[in-house]
Amino acid sequence: MGKKWNLIVDVERCDNCRGCFIAVKDEHAGNDFPGYAAPQPAQGHNWLEIRRKERGTYPLVEASFQPVMCNHCDDAPCMKAARDGAVRKRDDGIVIIDPVKAKGQKQIVEACPYGAVWWNEDRQLPQHWIFDAHLLDAGWTKTRAEQACPTGVFRSVKVEDAEMQRIVADEALQVDRPELGTRPRVYYKNLHRMTDCLVGGTVVHHVDGIEECAPGAAVVLRQNGKELGRTTTDTFGEFKFDRLPAGSGGYDIEVTGFNARAATTFELGEDSRYLGVITLT
Repeated sequence: MGKKWNLIVDVERCDNCRGCFIAVKDEHAGNDFPGYAAPQPAQGHNWLEIRRKERGTYPLVEASFQPVMCNHCDDAPCMKAARDGAVRKRDDGIVIIDPVKAKGQKQIVEACPYGAVWWNEDRQLPQHWIFDAHLLDAGWTKTRAEQACPTGVFRSVKVEDAEMQRIVADEALQVDRPELGTRPRVYYKNLHRMTDCLVGGTVVHHVDGIEECAPGAAVVLRQNGKELGRTTTDTFGEFKFDRLPAGSGGYDIEVTGFNARAATTFELGEDSRYLGVITLT
């Protein structure tokens, strides 16, 4: 089968510093790489962008950031839309939009369901992030985005497909919008921070009539009587459960600690929730 390039992106590590965005701009804006890509315009094109999402409500709010770019799909819609071999899939898995053959083919832009192909109006050319194939072909082992990232968000991996699927299973990796069936080669770790909901609350108890935080209290989450998870409150009496599907219905929370207990129920709609203050009695 041969080894192919894949990119692993850890959403949890991204803090939106935009070093990756700048690195891609620095590499491609104004620089011509014949056979790979024509120069990227200085403005208007974001071949690598950062998607943002906020979950929760005050005081439980969590911001997450997902770098997005061309997925280098194995079943790429852009290839199907292209004429005259304007888009090709290399043996190493990288998709290249030919900067000569693709001229005038705006349907290539429109075919991408991820919005990852950009139209260069001046050159009448569809363009995308090329996985820095020109650098990898020169012996590099990392893309510019990975090289520039200070928090280790990116990991370029060149392995056979069977080995990649083992990595996917071991690290619980996901792809963006799997329902499209395009078989991307960009995989995400901790993508639940963009797709799933979280719920949390604050647990308190009374000491000599004074309300105090309740650290170390045991919190159990159930649905239809089945335990889904358990945790303990932190120093501030706060707890959180994550990876809950949006619109998944009713849940029960039971809290025990300090020789007391509390229970509450809630419905999970499309958004994350803060359950407020729960008092042990």
